[in-house]
Amino acid sequence: MTTLSRRSLLATTGAVSLAGVLAACADTGADGKAVASASASDAEYDKVINSGPVATDDVVAASTWASAVKKAGKLVTGGTKTSEVFSWEDSRTKKVSGFDAAIAQALARYIIGGDDARSLLEIQQVTSDTRETVLVNGTVNAVVATYTITPERAEKIDFAGPYYASSQAILVKADNKDITGVDSLTGDVAVQSNSSSASALKKYAPNATAKPFDTQAKCVAAVESGQVKAYVVDQSLLKSEVLSNDKVKIVGDTFAEDPYGIGLPKDSGAQAFVNTFLQTIESDGTWKRIWDATIGKSLGGDAPQPPAIGSVPGSSAAGADAAGSGEQTSAPEAGSEQAPEQGAEEAQQES
Repeated sequence: MTTLSRRSLLATTGAVSLAGVLAACADTGADGKAVASASASDAEYDKVINSGPVATDDVVAASTWASAVKKAGKLVTGGTKTSEVFSWEDSRTKKVSGFDAAIAQALARYIIGGDDARSLLEIQQVTSDTRETVLVNGTVNAVVATYTITPERAEKIDFAGPYYASSQAILVKADNKDITGVDSLTGDVAVQSNSSSASALKKYAPNATAKPFDTQAKCVAAVESGQVKAYVVDQSLLKSEVLSNDKVKIVGDTFAEDPYGIGLPKDSGAQAFVNTFLQTIESDGTWKRIWDATIGKSLGGDAPQPPAIGSVPGSSAAGADAAGSGEQTSAPEAGSEQAPEQGAEEAQQES
């Protein structure tokens, strides 16, 4: 049985946070351009997001969706600014960093180009209840928000990916000794509304009752107050929570894998384009460097193998085939070099 508290997680990761990155230095990225210097807390992260591939003009022009983003000069995504590991806004600098944020920033630069990926992304706060809505009504170009791909969601929107996979885990009060894993879950258990956790709970813990809340903060507060016995959500989000909260802990083994995808407007033609972007950053090492600078920096461990694009129900095999084919439909700019492989608050997002 696995038990992770703030103390044990900090011990295993050496208390490293997203802010604890390398000092600033100029370097050359995968596109052959110099990467600008940054502050000590941002240098490694900025180096990663500003050194990925950039699509050629003709590739962008061939996609109506990408052309509109490039014309606007900004990629607008639905996401969060309160998930420490995935997308977190520094209250002092107002810079947003994290694994999902970096994927979105790299995508923005892939489409638009330039040397400042952060400036090319605008994040609009969404919850698990509003992600499909903002895509359907055209408020955002994409949603990058620990967004689990499901066939039901894919009836309303398109998914690119998956680009990462997590699993469900269990959060309880730090002094709880009764719940040791999914088999011991009974009674009211917090989940985020309109998330994949409720169905996972029904399948793996039939004696438990899902009690929905609209944000992670409210789910955690319900655990702390004793309103519910536990909170079920992606393990990666719970690890982020226990990094800064010693009132709760993670117990038991994970269950019910959650493949994360990038949500896109239905039938917009964006899916094949974004799948090609994901395939490109996985192939040239950018995906691994993003993982190392975010999840790996905060939680430790080795970068996993990304899941195969188009490999889960709700993702498009056609889009994945286009991304994985030998056609160079969306390669880095001509003359560029690939970089070598290198060895929460209120609206935190759920899957």
